[in-house]
Amino acid sequence: MNRRDFLAASALLPFASRVVAAEPAPGTGPWNVRDLQKKPNFELTGTEKVKEGEHMVDLSTVYYEGEPWMGKPTRVFAYYARPSELPEKKLPAMVLVHGGGGTAFPEWARLWASRGYAALAMDLSGSGPERKRLPDGGPDQDDEWKFRRLKDGIKNAWTYQSVASVIRGGSLLASLPEVDKNRMGITGISWGGYLTNLVMSLDDRLKAAAPVYGCGYLHENSVWLPIFAQLPEEERRTWVENFDPSRYLPRCKIPTLWVNGTNDFAYPLDSYQKCYRSVKGPRTLCITVKMPHGHPQGWAPQEIHLFTDSIFRRKELARGLATVGRPVVGVDKIRLAYDAETAIQSAELNWTPDLDKPWQQREWKTAFGRVLGLHEIEADLPKDRPCVYFLTIKDNRGAVVSTEHELYPRPT
Repeated sequence: MNRRDFLAASALLPFASRVVAAEPAPGTGPWNVRDLQKKPNFELTGTEKVKEGEHMVDLSTVYYEGEPWMGKPTRVFAYYARPSELPEKKLPAMVLVHGGGGTAFPEWARLWASRGYAALAMDLSGSGPERKRLPDGGPDQDDEWKFRRLKDGIKNAWTYQSVASVIRGGSLLASLPEVDKNRMGITGISWGGYLTNLVMSLDDRLKAAAPVYGCGYLHENSVWLPIFAQLPEEERRTWVENFDPSRYLPRCKIPTLWVNGTNDFAYPLDSYQKCYRSVKGPRTLCITVKMPHGHPQGWAPQEIHLFTDSIFRRKELARGLATVGRPVVGVDKIRLAYDAETAIQSAELNWTPDLDKPWQQREWKTAFGRVLGLHEIEADLPKDRPCVYFLTIKDNRGAVVSTEHELYPRPT
């Protein structure tokens, strides 16, 4: 479908693929997820072959139908990438969700295509190529449309529009003949991680999710507390009830990987912990000391693709990330049991005694632990007491898995 036909169809139906709306699923807030899971109208153009590392990938530009915004039809711009040489079986797929200040990143889509995935990276700021505003784009990703414009209607808010665009991007991927719709995952960075928290809780087609930095409980502790303090109480309550991931995360039953740093400026570890403890599916943590915050830094961790490979490409690449239990605290040592398919080469204990400071300002200390045999590590208890601590283990690929952070001594 070309752009002219797309716009004509959008204006007449109002949307061809949604003539008969499905009933909303319970617990999905303002989104009619079943409706969004239908194949959208889309236009895929401009395919070129690009070398990504040692692999050739096909990169295409895509426009697909978004939600009506302020009473007008919209389009979403995206990049779609896949391996140039398609295997005999269908490809696993990843939905890639950018954060604040971001856009549809072609390099991110190419990276996943070079790993053997089909990948879609969409723009969530109403922009097209080179960040130029689309005449039929949705809301910008500023604080006005994220928080302050609820008076214009829930369905005109940035979060509503963006979640709908992400789910519909997954619907586009699922409709492609080379994609295995039963092997789809999602990862998002910063605000994209926040959106990933929502979408992984709403879209039951997804089988794995890796939120980076972003989380919920933003109204309880986040860099946006001053904005919540300025909102009228009714608008604040409406935002939290509809758009904070804390309201939806208990619906999430798929495997999740949580990637964040100890001092993230926007998404502190207390809110992050509440979120990963809310999900019902298996969870893995990759928390590192002072992880930098940014898009390239957010898609760089190898743990993300090792995690998805262990779920979607198990027969080809059998070695997943390690799993850890809860640390056992003794008189002067901490022990941690783990299970790993790859040899563990090192362990660390990380702790901070700065309990009275905001998470962003706490200084962390690190000491090496000891690998005991095949399934256990040990570390000396810190002299700083009380403190917050967590343990990390690193395998011989350099992949890191961490425990939850805990208070020591533990409250009685």
